[in-house]
Amino acid sequence: MNITLLYFGRPREMLATSGETVEVPDNIGTLADLLAWLRTRGSNWAQELADSRVRCAVNQELSGLSARLNTGDEVAIFSPISGG
Repeated sequence: MNITLLYFGRPREMLATSGETVEVPDNIGTLADLLAWLRTRGSNWAQELADSRVRCAVNQELSGLSARLNTGDEVAIFSPISGG
C-alpha cells in the first residue's frame, strides 16, 4: 500500500524531511501501526515519532491513532499544537 507522508514542525526539522511516499507492509492498517513501523528506522525516528510527541491527520482530517489507512492516503505528521 502506498502512503504519502508529510512532516511539519519539529518532526520535519528533526527528521530532515518534508515528505515522502512509502510502500508500507500489508500488516500496516492504522496510524498506530504506521508510526510503529516508521520508528523502526532508527533512534531519531523512534524518539520523534513517539505517540505522545506527534499528532496526525489523514487526508487533511485530524485523526486518532486507531484511524484506518488505505492505499493512496495522505498522512500529515506534526507537533502537538498548544494554545494559551
